[in-house]
Amino acid sequence: MKILILNGPNLNLLGKREPEIYGSSTFEDFFMELKKKYADVELEYFQSNIEGEIINKLHEVGFSFDGVILNAGAYTHTSVAIGDAIKGIKTPVIEVHISNVHSRESFRHTSYIAPNAKGVIAGFGLQSYELALESFL
Repeated sequence: MKILILNGPNLNLLGKREPEIYGSSTFEDFFMELKKKYADVELEYFQSNIEGEIINKLHEVGFSFDGVILNAGAYTHTSVAIGDAIKGIKTPVIEVHISNVHSRESFRHTSYIAPNAKGVIAGFGLQSYELALESFL
């Protein structure tokens, strides 16, 4: 099984950015733990702060991977283009969020990804990614 974890803007700052919301672990450390725990799964990771790069990556893997775990960050609430990219590919996508976006500002309650995603997992910290991975298994 081949799964891509795809992170959007500002998630490269995990471990430094607002630790009271996002925790104190870097994503790279968490990803290495996931790779060890799920050694039988081919896990890849990509992060970009650039909307077009996220879309290009979805197009690149969207017909050959078994799943995408996507935390599009703030693009979740603004990017029709990422939503359209997900709609246009065959690989199922699960939208994830570290925080419970529904307990935050009202603009975060709208997702342009969710209507085209297999499912949405939010509010479980970095465990949101592992829950998404388990759903593919």
